[in-house]
Amino acid sequence: MRYRIFGRRTGLRVSELALGGSNFGERLRPGAALEESKSIFEAYVAAGGNFIDTGDYYQLGESEEILGTLIAGRRDDLVIGTKYTYGSNILSGPTAIGNSRKSMMRAVEGSLKRLNTDRIDIYWCHLSDNVTPMDEILRGMDDLVRAGKVLYVGLSNFPAWRTARGALMADLQGWAPLTAIQVEYNLIERSPDRELLHMCEALGLAAALWGPLAGGLLSGKHRAGAVQGASMALRAISRSEATARDTAIIDALFAVGEETGRTPAEVCIAWLRSRAARSTTALIPILGPRTRAQLDSVLGGLAFDLTADQADRLDAVSALSLGVPRESGEHQRTRDMVFGGDAARFELPASPAA
Repeated sequence: MRYRIFGRRTGLRVSELALGGSNFGERLRPGAALEESKSIFEAYVAAGGNFIDTGDYYQLGESEEILGTLIAGRRDDLVIGTKYTYGSNILSGPTAIGNSRKSMMRAVEGSLKRLNTDRIDIYWCHLSDNVTPMDEILRGMDDLVRAGKVLYVGLSNFPAWRTARGALMADLQGWAPLTAIQVEYNLIERSPDRELLHMCEALGLAAALWGPLAGGLLSGKHRAGAVQGASMALRAISRSEATARDTAIIDALFAVGEETGRTPAEVCIAWLRSRAARSTTALIPILGPRTRAQLDSVLGGLAFDLTADQADRLDAVSALSLGVPRESGEHQRTRDMVFGGDAARFELPASPAA
């Protein structure tokens, strides 16, 4: 396992693959009981991993409770991130959910207790509630940092314009800086290429990438249909091969897998690592396995590198239209004229006669 600095706004060192704890526990949906969670956790740490991501909503707090048990005695060696917004109890009243300061303060105390720790390394706002002002979120997070309960703060599943505005606001006010975003990103879901990842590169934010296997679709185990034999609860969080683009991507994954002797899941991780290697942004995939076998099936993706040709082929088959203005014909013609290119034809006037 290699390590990366967690964006240009921190000096924090995290492993190149994060372990997601969303499936630790069984309180909300089928997941990993304590012993299976322990097996996953121990294998990840043994592979050199140190970055673990969870949230108060995952398994209605059970994920944090299990993780609190597992990190005992080695807390200082690990980077622990958790989130607030949804709440840990679906029966709680309206003040226990959302992005408000009241919800945040209540949530952080509950997470600290369940994790059995005195601080959270990275505290995330899970997603925008479309109500709470950004200054309320950031000012509350700044209070938590100043109190020593939180070390770094980030935004998960927020639009680029809100994140960029929030980053500037925090800098101007002298509040704890935004350090990272969290967003889904994989060969199927590449829409962050349009704005979010460019924003991260410009602002020095790290990007933690959830769903690297697109809900299992990119593992290649259930092509062209629903998960066979899975419960309805698991089907709800899985994806199916629904479009010609999906089919082309999975075909390309299998082709690269045959060339490398690797599974489609391993190729997915290797592709994300190749994206990270070609970017100045810290891109950290978050893998959320439900079983030890699922973890083992992707760790091999850390042990080999794609060739430039293989990475380019996967890039091309999964590429999305970047939309206006980046793919506007008029925009490109103007760029060519101003900055050079085939359309640029600049001629200097003749020198006046001596």
